[in-house]
Amino acid sequence: MVPGKPISTHGMTQQLGRHGIPVRIARNGALAALAADLLSPILADVTGMHRHTALRWVAYARRDWAEYLAARIEDQQEDKR
Repeated sequence: MVPGKPISTHGMTQQLGRHGIPVRIARNGALAALAADLLSPILADVTGMHRHTALRWVAYARRDWAEYLAARIEDQQEDKR
């Protein structure tokens, strides 16, 4: 470790792992959060990933509110009774 020299990916992964931070899970969580908020071309540009990979991440993170809305309507109908 030389001052001013960036740490390698492998070195950072090992250090985070020693502190109980699972790198793969953290990375995927961050990507899913970005994909939920960004369009796939922007995600590809920002992260440097291929556009097809970004498109898959956006599809994976797409929020489907139909189930939530149906549950809310059901709750409201029960409250009226």
